[in-house]
Amino acid sequence: MTYRIMLACAGGMSTSLLASSMRKAAEEMGIDITVAAMPVGNVASVRKDIDILLIGPQVRYQLPQVEKIYQQFPVTVQVIDSLDYGRMLGGKVLGNALTVYQREHGLN
Repeated sequence: MTYRIMLACAGGMSTSLLASSMRKAAEEMGIDITVAAMPVGNVASVRKDIDILLIGPQVRYQLPQVEKIYQQFPVTVQVIDSLDYGRMLGGKVLGNALTVYQREHGLN
């Protein structure tokens, strides 16, 4: 299975660095992912095209609006841990996201 992941932050720039770190970690773990970054204001445009949406901690206040946008879609939505985000720990962010996704979809 290929996990389709979108990272969202204020402008999409800092999450681009995290996306790169996540790609490298996924390759090392043998996990097939696609990951991209975008501004949180554009997240409605990818509702049908992703499995996981990770929101940067600096825009966590937008979580209720984003969850409302995604309530009809089988997309896991979560806020990235601020320490993992700040340290650009792509492997940890990826692991946490996949754990939540698998739990929500009964894949454990």
